[in-house]
Amino acid sequence: MRISEGANKNHEELFPNHKSTLKETDPELIEVFDNFAFDEVLSDAHLDTRIRLMVVLASMIASQTLSEYKVMLEGALNVGVTPIEVKEIVYQAVPYIGIAKVFDFIHATNEILQSKGIKLPLEGKSTTTPETRFEKGLEVQKSIVGAELIDKMDRESPENQKHIQKYLSANCFGDYLTRKGIDLKIRELLTFSRLLSLGGCEAQLKGHIRANVNIGNDKQTLLNVVTNLVPYVGYPRTLNAISCLNEVIPE
Repeated sequence: MRISEGANKNHEELFPNHKSTLKETDPELIEVFDNFAFDEVLSDAHLDTRIRLMVVLASMIASQTLSEYKVMLEGALNVGVTPIEVKEIVYQAVPYIGIAKVFDFIHATNEILQSKGIKLPLEGKSTTTPETRFEKGLEVQKSIVGAELIDKMDRESPENQKHIQKYLSANCFGDYLTRKGIDLKIRELLTFSRLLSLGGCEAQLKGHIRANVNIGNDKQTLLNVVTNLVPYVGYPRTLNAISCLNEVIPE
């Protein structure tokens, strides 16, 4: 077996002149993986290169694969993912997987950006204040998830749990999803990527499949995201995500 011309071309686009030590120590594995991840998968599931790298980065944060995240971040910057977009990918991970799991990725991102001469902090992208975060977050939440469902969740939530519904509107959506830098359609793809990579979040994954459809991301786009993530998350989570997709959006 040898690494295909397509795999070499696609790999070189992300990592120009990169010399892999694994090609020397583990040539059989690298041939299989590169031919699959950088040729076969990309031929079957077409996503804009920048969007593909963005959903991969979101997936790697959720999967807690810091070393590979740093490698792919370099590739993402090489193909035009902007520092602002990278920061938004990292920030938006916080309400979905928690600051404890995102902390090291924030520092790694900062180190890579600064190594490229990018001055931090970047321009702020928040659009809310403490006074408006709930109202604006609820507006975005209803536009993505659906007003009827959000009203039902609030109405049926037990009194001692209503603060969690408030947090979802004000914090998850108000503090993060209202930010500029990435549009809502891409943000929902990032959320879908994170949830399928986490595993064990089937109810939330199905909810965000519906949310993606509500905001204009069709089933084929979501299948393309799943397919592009196969090499990074493996088959159990891939098949689980497809099962959720087929349940919410039957063939």
